[in-house]
Amino acid sequence: MKKIVLMLLLLCLILPGCQKKGASDGQSEEGSSAAEPVSVDENQETAAVSGETIAIMTIKDYGDIKIKFFPDSAPKAVENFQTLASSGYYDGLIFHRVIDEFMIQGGDPTGTGYYGESCWGEAFEDEFSNLVPIRGALCMANSGANTNGSQFFFVQAHESYKDYLDQFGLSDEQKELFINYGGTPWLYKAHTVFGQVYEGMDVIDTIAKVQTDGNDKPRQDVIIEHIEITTAP
Repeated sequence: MKKIVLMLLLLCLILPGCQKKGASDGQSEEGSSAAEPVSVDENQETAAVSGETIAIMTIKDYGDIKIKFFPDSAPKAVENFQTLASSGYYDGLIFHRVIDEFMIQGGDPTGTGYYGESCWGEAFEDEFSNLVPIRGALCMANSGANTNGSQFFFVQAHESYKDYLDQFGLSDEQKELFINYGGTPWLYKAHTVFGQVYEGMDVIDTIAKVQTDGNDKPRQDVIIEHIEITTAP
């Protein structure tokens, strides 16, 4: 119990999204309501198929992360990320917040965690679905409900929190995903899940272990060199 309480406290400190003051508690109004459990999206467990749109994120000195998307479940989040990436918005930005066994976060052009905007120049709404923030999920960072901009994070946690899964309104199939892969179940329906890493989790794990300062910012910059939006071979 102490461990999950600690993680919830960490969450209060590390996902401010685009707000300029304060910090997100990771629970939007929608995310805190009692929702009907839904079936699992099996696409989270599969690799990209030939011809499917993917992203290849090249991290300087670390390697490539390959990501598949879920445009049917989160069309605006996918369009936003792909448009920003294609424009070069993310090129040269850093992962400004890194916590081992939790997540790595980037997408702020100032590298502070307080700024960034969507491809439309304004915040856009959450897109919650049956997708869950298992290990490797690509999610929107935010500062509360419907405040999505440019910031994103990759879930890196291995822990399943299986003793606490009944608390989060999950279906049995969704619980099984967390048990099999790990992740952050308390973020379900608090942050939009719009992609999934299918290759390069070793890169994310390496980044997660870098030395950080008191604000969880890496002491040496972890730089996104480029994100290529392409199709799976």
